[in-house]
Amino acid sequence: MTEITANTVLPARRDEVTLVTSDGLRLVGELAQPERRPAVATLICLHPLPTHGGMMDSHIFRKASYRLPALADLSVLRFNTRGTKSDRGRSEGEFGAGETERHDVAAAIAFCADLDLPQLWLVGWSFGSEMALRWGNDPDVAGAILLSPPLRRAGDADLDAWARSGKPLLALVPEHDDYLQPPEARQRFGRVPQAEVIGVPGAKHLWVGERYVRIVLDEIVRRTNPASWPLPTNWED
Repeated sequence: MTEITANTVLPARRDEVTLVTSDGLRLVGELAQPERRPAVATLICLHPLPTHGGMMDSHIFRKASYRLPALADLSVLRFNTRGTKSDRGRSEGEFGAGETERHDVAAAIAFCADLDLPQLWLVGWSFGSEMALRWGNDPDVAGAILLSPPLRRAGDADLDAWARSGKPLLALVPEHDDYLQPPEARQRFGRVPQAEVIGVPGAKHLWVGERYVRIVLDEIVRRTNPASWPLPTNWED
């Protein structure tokens, strides 16, 4: 029995992948899938702002790919949006301030749909949450989970579109977030009847600390594969 810590990497099938956008760019990524069983659902991870260090290796998404295929039978797609660099490499193109990234989101959804991966859920963090709200309301998408949503680029029209879709929307909002804190988040998301806003006491925008990582991953699993919730804190070798 091994305790799961910040650096634990659990078994999975991990493949380097390339997404091709409709405007001709190649985006680098990784798909992690359960090693022995079919996946129950799929997470499409949309990373934080690349001009402030966001990338496919941003720690919540890295740890999701390290843990959730084994612990919760989830497939996890991580990728760098246009112009973004990580250890996996640099995606082609240049940062589009959230506009041309619509093609990146569409490419990720199409990639998963073409592989017939099950139950596609967008998981957007900060800038990525804006991309999910603006560009991810797609027929192939089951729902979205938003981490630290600023609601700056995404506005009421985007929220209204999600309301009309009826698709589940979960927002995890840190108590001490730099941009949008729980009271205002509940007000803003109030126009989406099916939205659930969870304020996380003590948390900050970047979710630093294993305690907060576990809260985030637990809530993701609670929504996408409740049969595996709550997540264990130990792994049977």
